[in-house]
Amino acid sequence: MSDLNLGVIGNCTFGALIDRRARVVWCCLPRFDGDPVFCSLLNDHSGDGDEVDESAAGFFDVAVDGFVRSEQHYLQNSAILITTLYDKDDAALEIADFAPRFKRLDRNFRPMMMVRHVRPIRGRPRVRVRLRPVGNYGSERPQTTRGSNHIRYVFPDFTLRCTTDAPVTYVTNEISFVLEEPFTIIFGADESLTSSIDETSRQFFRRTLEYWREWTRYLAVPFEWQDAVIRAAITLKLCNFEESGAIIAAMTTSIPEAANTQRNWDYRYCWLRDAYFVVQALNRLGATRTMEEHLNYVTNVVAGAEDGRLQPVYGVALDARLIEEEVPSLVGYRSMGPVRKGNQAYEHTQHDVYGSVILAATQSFFDERLTRPGDLRLFQRLEEVGYRALEVFDKPDAGLWELRTKARVHTYSGVMCWAGADRLARIAAHLGMTERAIFWRERAGVMRAHILAEAYDEKRNTLVESFGGKEIDGSLLLLYELRFIEASDPRFVGTVNEIERQLRRGNHMHRYAQEDDFGRPETAFNVCTFWYIDTLNALGRGDEARELFENMLNCRNHLGLLSEDLDPDTGELWGNYPQTYSMVGLINSAMMLSKSWREAF
Repeated sequence: MSDLNLGVIGNCTFGALIDRRARVVWCCLPRFDGDPVFCSLLNDHSGDGDEVDESAAGFFDVAVDGFVRSEQHYLQNSAILITTLYDKDDAALEIADFAPRFKRLDRNFRPMMMVRHVRPIRGRPRVRVRLRPVGNYGSERPQTTRGSNHIRYVFPDFTLRCTTDAPVTYVTNEISFVLEEPFTIIFGADESLTSSIDETSRQFFRRTLEYWREWTRYLAVPFEWQDAVIRAAITLKLCNFEESGAIIAAMTTSIPEAANTQRNWDYRYCWLRDAYFVVQALNRLGATRTMEEHLNYVTNVVAGAEDGRLQPVYGVALDARLIEEEVPSLVGYRSMGPVRKGNQAYEHTQHDVYGSVILAATQSFFDERLTRPGDLRLFQRLEEVGYRALEVFDKPDAGLWELRTKARVHTYSGVMCWAGADRLARIAAHLGMTERAIFWRERAGVMRAHILAEAYDEKRNTLVESFGGKEIDGSLLLLYELRFIEASDPRFVGTVNEIERQLRRGNHMHRYAQEDDFGRPETAFNVCTFWYIDTLNALGRGDEARELFENMLNCRNHLGLLSEDLDPDTGELWGNYPQTYSMVGLINSAMMLSKSWREAF
């Protein structure tokens, strides 16, 4: 049965998910939102035993005859995944998986290619290579042709190539053979190698390992929980489509938020609401190049916005139309369909995006490390976005949680619009534009007063999730982080008390408790738990915050990764994976809670 105990490899062009038996179960090509050539994660008919299901496809494994157990880890400070497989006689082999990424010709070399090194480490295991790519979301099987050291998989719209120094017939016919010598499989674009397979793979391995270890060397990590933060940082980087600077929400589509709920969405895109929090995490890590690339993506979105109008989500190459449709050729995660591609949220009205892009872009005006700092032209573009925020801060929208049939004036959306105006005032002052600073400061003051008047329930001493409403949600935890209200303000303290009463489930936080378009949410929302941890720390409840943070670390899978959601009762991960928001939440919480390096010595 499929689960989310999956490793992640990639090179900032594409990513692949690999299960504990070294089976590639998900990989979209040529980029994150492309066709899933390996998609058994959402069509799990590949079998867990030695028997081959001849009808199954959409996966790539090196199956061990008589398999009994496996071990899996990353090489330290890298995105190179090591899986060790054992058979019933305790013979063992090791598979090293990676996607090449390193500097070449003064550029980042990131080919559409994954490399698998397979070597025996004990005894004489028998193995069978099963390489079964598919096209058009699992509905197309390729024609195959072969050469002396390669196999071509020909689809109507693209061709893939496997190059190997294993016997090609063994691969094409899935023949079991005794593994006595190491072999390599290079899979990806239909391109010939310019040197031998062994030489190419060894060089790519060495240089990719050097790249990741050099990248992590320059991260600003906290004294405590360094391994967790480094793994989260590498995973965040793996979700970066470097060509445009986009950072996707997750690599998958349609992993349900809870069992049999139909809460199945395509997260292989870039949500503007994530931008501020992603920039904040990258800034704290000192990953300035990635941060600046992401800011450039946001700037390009703003530059292309007509009259400052923004949609909530865009494609990795600034694609605006993300038409949502169901995919009948895939049965879904654990047969829990539907599987969806595209996301209807691009059509939604979500007013928080206006503040989100301004908050993210603010970094570029104050960070002198950046090669392309914010200037007057960018400020003028942001002002157009700010005018939209002024118009809509008190108008109904789908809100942070993208409710599809319930429009309200959401408090979080209003506060994000306020934050946009507030930051424009700060930017204007920084640029010496006194009149514009006064304008935006006055507008922000009016907005804040209106929001507090409409969204504060005086009888219950709590802010509420929508103007004049009675319900609360997890986004209210962010109001002090956004500088809208002080953590010590009795109104915020009362809000936290109400959130604890209604949304806390054991050591975890739900995003809201009321029914939505699909009923009442069943799982905790991982980033809300991190927001709660940060809030406890701000309220002086540091010991509680540390305890909950340590618990969240224990909720990660065996490789230190998190998805979007979690079952508070069983601890099982649900929702799309790996989830950028969750990894960002972990990074930000660790940075705030850790003792300083000065304190440590």
